[in-house]
Amino acid sequence: MDALSSNRSKLFSISLAHLFNDSYINYIQTLLPFLVVAGLGVSKGAFLISAFTITSSILQPVFGYLVDQQNQRWMVYVGTLWMAVLISLIGVIEAYPFLLILAAFSGLGTAAFHPQASAMVAAISGEKKGFSQSVFVAAGNIGSALTPLVVVPFVLTYGLEATPLFALPGIFVAVLLWFNAPKIQLVTRLSPPPLLSVLRPVWAELTKIVVVVALRSLAYFGLIAFLPLYLQYNNIPLIIGGQMLFLLLFFGAIGGLIGGYLSDLFGRKVIIVGSLVISSPLFYIFLHSTGLLSYLVLALAGAALLASFSVTIVAAQEVISKNAAMASGLMLGFGVGIGGLGVGLVGLVAEHIGLAYAINSLIWLPLCAGLVGLTIVEQKSSLYTNVNS
Repeated sequence: MDALSSNRSKLFSISLAHLFNDSYINYIQTLLPFLVVAGLGVSKGAFLISAFTITSSILQPVFGYLVDQQNQRWMVYVGTLWMAVLISLIGVIEAYPFLLILAAFSGLGTAAFHPQASAMVAAISGEKKGFSQSVFVAAGNIGSALTPLVVVPFVLTYGLEATPLFALPGIFVAVLLWFNAPKIQLVTRLSPPPLLSVLRPVWAELTKIVVVVALRSLAYFGLIAFLPLYLQYNNIPLIIGGQMLFLLLFFGAIGGLIGGYLSDLFGRKVIIVGSLVISSPLFYIFLHSTGLLSYLVLALAGAALLASFSVTIVAAQEVISKNAAMASGLMLGFGVGIGGLGVGLVGLVAEHIGLAYAINSLIWLPLCAGLVGLTIVEQKSSLYTNVNS
């Protein structure tokens, strides 16, 4: 097998693993209506999401820095297995303190997976870094989209007590990664530079991108968590709400794929700003439309919201090109984590002021993110160059 075919095969394996891995990220959000029916308060459920986010996202830059110093291949399969087994128990644990602990500990798995996996993609992508990252990210987004489509009817049929069966896909993909995850060799240097020396020259530019990602992710996680409840409140059955959530996330994945491709042609900034600015009006139209039009607009809104997902990763990697894994951790982790932490606060707003107010607040956050994106200074740099396949 030549190098190009081998890299394509490895990209497929990593992307497939990302699909399964990210299917667990929306797991708690998808279970939230069932947990509420079982007696858990909306705000308590929202803080489960925040607990998962703290470890799954905010710790990613730490794992990324470790990857940049020395390849940590084990993180992709051990992390996936860890998260799959622990998070699948959410449906059968009744004591709320244990639920919080379980949510927090399960997040360590995805914190380990993402920086190493994204660095692997950067290593095998050649000149098509934007497109390759968009394939990787789109696979994860498709996994997230499939979660409500699979979990909702399964739990409706078999109940929360059957949720441990959801560990099986994670076990499968962990075995796949054990055999087929690529072995990457980083750009060699005698010793890795101190973390502060890496960040000090670029902190202002990275901060802009992190703020964009944080605002976008708060809208993203907030809508995933509360849109089904909002639709149910408006007399739309939970099964239909799950299907609409799938529509939002699936076309978000398609939008991410298109956005990554276009960013290689037209630049990162124009895709980041343009997609986010148009997504807020589309969500507003969705909330005030019915019938086929609502489905169409929701699909377009999802595509616009996530079109910049992989683009912000590559933009950060180009800012700190010799620390691509840490850049991935900052975007997939810290930036997303800051936004995800806000879901708990949004849950309090929904519980005390109303779901409608919470949803209408969330949909304008992408517009704010797009305006921040206008301040980003675009730049180019090389990422990983030496691959040991």
